Amino acid sequence: MSFARLATAIVACALLACASHDRAEEKPHHRAELKGTSWRLVEIRTADGQVTRPDDPAKYTLEFGSEGRLSAQIDCNRGTGTWKVERAGELTLGPLATTRAICPPGSLDGRFARDLARVRTYVTEEGRLFLNLTADGEVYAFEPLSN
Repeated sequence: MSFARLATAIVACALLACASHDRAEEKPHHRAELKGTSWRLVEIRTADGQVTRPDDPAKYTLEFGSEGRLSAQIDCNRGTGTWKVERAGELTLGPLATTRAICPPGSLDGRFARDLARVRTYVTEEGRLFLNLTADGEVYAFEPLSN
């Protein structure tokens, strides 16, 4: 295992440990109520520092609806599924039912749809939503979607 991956795994474990603290110790501006919010993808950052930005952030969106319903725009496809927060900062996104259109070359549709199932924690900071994937250190950054 490379040093970067090991360091990322340690940071991910620390984030999970922090997320399990009692809500009274939690900083309210770092955790947001997701219900009723909509977000568009700004960038994907890997543990080794690679950054991928969508050609159009409006093509990759998430809407956290009431009663745990999730709606997603995945480039030329749409998806629906579920979401839940059981403990502070821990986010589970259920399997997505998606349309199956073939998006143009260079699309992030396959990666985005696949990675949503790997989301484990979230944090909001400075008006952005960050979804942290399993211990590989990949982070998806979103900004609020203008309605």
